[in-house]
Amino acid sequence: MTSISATPTPQKSSLQIVLGMLWRDKFATAAVIFLLIAILCAILGPALFGDIATKQNLRGRNAPPFELERGFMMILGADALGRPLLARIIVAAQNTLTIAAGAVALSATFGAALGLVAGYGPRWLGNAIMRLADVIMSFPSLLLAVIVLYMLSPSVGNVILVLAITRIPIYLRTTRAEVLEVKERMFVQAAQVMGASSSRIVFRHILPMVIPTLVTIATLDFAFVMLAESALSFLGIGIQPPEITWGLMVAQGKQYLSSAWWLAFWPGLAIILTTLSLNLLSNWLRIALDPAQRWRLEISHKGGK
Repeated sequence: MTSISATPTPQKSSLQIVLGMLWRDKFATAAVIFLLIAILCAILGPALFGDIATKQNLRGRNAPPFELERGFMMILGADALGRPLLARIIVAAQNTLTIAAGAVALSATFGAALGLVAGYGPRWLGNAIMRLADVIMSFPSLLLAVIVLYMLSPSVGNVILVLAITRIPIYLRTTRAEVLEVKERMFVQAAQVMGASSSRIVFRHILPMVIPTLVTIATLDFAFVMLAESALSFLGIGIQPPEITWGLMVAQGKQYLSSAWWLAFWPGLAIILTTLSLNLLSNWLRIALDPAQRWRLEISHKGGK
């Protein structure tokens, strides 16, 4: 009697599964690669290219792009003071992404916390929190930021704080709506019957169900906050020189649009590509974090095998 030994199928790790799902969406893969490059520029850019980005060369004022005889750093041209645009875009990535990440992190943290209280706490407290959100949302976010920054100094910290305050209601209202729906499910009611504390129910059972929605919203909101910061810098009440952001570079190049279009074009292109990448990544996250739609990414391609 011959015994047949079956070879066990190797189990894939969670990282391999996620990377596999990401690879099957080529647009999301390209978006992640671009965002990783932008993050590397934000981390390493000031240390590697900080001196080059601030060194003036009046002989190269408004130098046009693609003149390689001036050196690789001048491939995108130079600004009105002869500073290479490529180096300045790389260095400016730090402030631009730091402001967007800080504002999204603060607004998501406080908004989610208030939303959990409003959805699971006493009714009167939830109503009070929602009225506070209504007050914040009654002001246009950009107008509120303009008013506050006009009274405060336009530093990186103040810009992060102002933009975070204007975005809190988004996470608050979303979290509250999710909590009101999740707390009526059978597993939450079972935990209540078994005597679980409110904090355990909220953080162990409800919050994990809300996080995927918040992650998707935060990815989209990151792009919005970055555009809002660029708008504030364009209006002249955002980050001020010698600090630099992509929005400030666009603002500084607007007066040269007829004679040196590249001064505003390249930083504007960086904003567009980053925003587009975030939107593509958000669309992938919406599918990957939804168990009802995740199968679209988990199925293996059989063609060509």
